[in-house]
Amino acid sequence: MTRQCELTGTKPMVGRNVSHANNKTKRRFLPNLQETSLLSDSLGRTVRLRLTTAALRTVEKQGGLDAFLRKASDEKLSLRARRLKRLIENRPE
Repeated sequence: MTRQCELTGTKPMVGRNVSHANNKTKRRFLPNLQETSLLSDSLGRTVRLRLTTAALRTVEKQGGLDAFLRKASDEKLSLRARRLKRLIENRPE
């Protein structure tokens, strides 16, 4: 399983550690991924996703998983999230 947020597409970044003596070594900045269960109002069930903590705050701010997925572009979403988005959009309210 890749270290990637399923909703925002955040991946590890690369950079350098720089010592006091100005020695540079490569390092990776890993996203803070958490396995979370979110409630989908239109589906009436919980969905387990691997999200960054920043994405989790954004989902809560926008009013839940359904509202976030309606606004999100398909390019950033994972395959599972795109399928979930289609299920939510096709469900009558």
